Amino acid sequence: MSTYETLKGLKVKFLGADTSGSRLQEGELFYNSSDFNLKSHIAVGAWSSGSNLITGTGLMAGAGTQTAALGFGGYIGPGTPNVVATTLEYNGSGWALGGNLVAARSGMGGTGTQTAALGFGGATTIPRSPGLVATSEEYNGTAWAEGNNLNEALAGVGGLGTQTAAVGFGGGTPNVNATEHYDGTSWTNVPGTLTSARRYLQGCGTQTAGLTAGQSGTSTNEYDGTNWTAGGAMNTSRPNTGAVSGIQTAALMSGGGNGGTPVSGKTEEYDGTSWTEIADMAVARITSAGANGGTTSASVAFGGHGGSAGYISSTEEYNNTTSTVTGAAWAAGGNMGTGRYILAGAGTQTAGLGFGGYAGAVKDETEEYDGTSWSEQNDLNTGRYALGGMGTQTAALAFGGFTDTSVNNSEEYNGSSWTEGNNLNTARQKVVGAGVQTAAVAFGGTPPGELATTEEYDGSSWSNANNMNTGRKTATGFGLQTAAIVAGGEIANDTGITTVEAYDGTNWTAVNSMQRVYYANASCGTQTNGLVFGGAPGAGQSGSQQWDGTNWRTSASLTTGRWKLGSGTAATASSALAFGGGPPPDGNAGTEEFTGETTAVNDPKTIDFD
Repeated sequence: MSTYETLKGLKVKFLGADTSGSRLQEGELFYNSSDFNLKSHIAVGAWSSGSNLITGTGLMAGAGTQTAALGFGGYIGPGTPNVVATTLEYNGSGWALGGNLVAARSGMGGTGTQTAALGFGGATTIPRSPGLVATSEEYNGTAWAEGNNLNEALAGVGGLGTQTAAVGFGGGTPNVNATEHYDGTSWTNVPGTLTSARRYLQGCGTQTAGLTAGQSGTSTNEYDGTNWTAGGAMNTSRPNTGAVSGIQTAALMSGGGNGGTPVSGKTEEYDGTSWTEIADMAVARITSAGANGGTTSASVAFGGHGGSAGYISSTEEYNNTTSTVTGAAWAAGGNMGTGRYILAGAGTQTAGLGFGGYAGAVKDETEEYDGTSWSEQNDLNTGRYALGGMGTQTAALAFGGFTDTSVNNSEEYNGSSWTEGNNLNTARQKVVGAGVQTAAVAFGGTPPGELATTEEYDGSSWSNANNMNTGRKTATGFGLQTAAIVAGGEIANDTGITTVEAYDGTNWTAVNSMQRVYYANASCGTQTNGLVFGGAPGAGQSGSQQWDGTNWRTSASLTTGRWKLGSGTAATASSALAFGGGPPPDGNAGTEEFTGETTAVNDPKTIDFD
């Protein structure tokens, strides 16, 4: 009689507790002597939220893997221009801007890796037919360079393989079933044809073992480097293909539909013979893109169109593991006692502080947050709004602001009451800062004009320091007195900017700009790991951007768009606090808490012999 050990090559371990950490092996049986059960850790497949694209986009091309993905081109409609040249890079956490395509287009084929990608075909116009192109471009991780063209101009062309050994197939208009090979230099027509002419399809695998699925009902086509043959039929028809990843014998298809078929989040896994329906996506979508170099245990899909929901910015990650992955997200906390906007904040997610602001009148109220609810505390000595704030719940600093004029007042909070301190040298409103109560830096604001003025506080008095390179108001700031960041804001004529500067305690230096214009927003974190959220233009944006000390990446969006909001300035980029904000006239009393992505090992399954 065979034993488990001879079948699997593993002994059944006898343990006093469940396995975890490095001791955990998927599928391994163990006996837990404390609860008298035979158990095993079983992998489970599920989708979780990733960070949003900068803008909802359909008909993008994709490449790479779940932790090093690339999305490029696409259609953002409606508006002008509709077709974009944008390239976005994903690191498994958020999206950052890469180098633009040479030519903006949508519906192009894509394949390769994040640092060696290939894009080809597509359309430079909407409708497509006047602007079909055969152009091919290569990406080196930084910039695109134009290469030799396809033999036919096509939109909705499928792609698979690598930058130096790629396959392009199908496309239109009109639809074709032709196939071309790319060798890193030139495209060559080859005899192999799809089983039916079709466009807007995606593929995965290699030049000699490829796979494409969907667009034409439930059909699957397999490629051997010479010929396409029919593979197993999918369970759900997908006239507009969703994202595909994996290899010919282990692939994943997600999303798709329309053309008489409902827009779907259906996900199916292919084993080289048949498709099996597994976990659905959270957001149904068509014309989405994916990292076709992903696997059936680690895939990513992004963008697309949700039918009545319009163009989609959300990203979803698929993981088949023994753990549960929970994407970074904002969630509602307890409401403030006094709704308001243009307020200041300090503290952390579980020990926050909000003070000042405006809601029909100037506010002097101060409230403390314990991670669940807000409680009223002693008021500021001088009620004001558009003021700066920093520090902790028991050692905060308030400075500048507006009453019926710009003020230079500075106050310190000790966890109970505010005490008047020495004034700023320059009265100002719409000012921000960084640091702690005894080592702070304040910068920017107005009037007159948009100030570049910087001042440092030592716990007793303010002294002038070197100016920023760009004067600005309604910016956001985070970090320490000797390692601060100022991001965005407004310049003359209330024009929003994306420029960012870093302060080393002496000088300001320009660093990489934000991905899009934001001002009147809030932030927290350090000079090498910060989070910026909410803001304008508009009466309340929900987007978040994370700063890693070099680049900006998208992060999870607030559940409620707001501007002129407060934050726990001493919080971390993975555990942030946002509260209050606009739009006017009454302000917002809502609070939101941010939690970064987490991974937790699933409880093992008990083996039941009954």
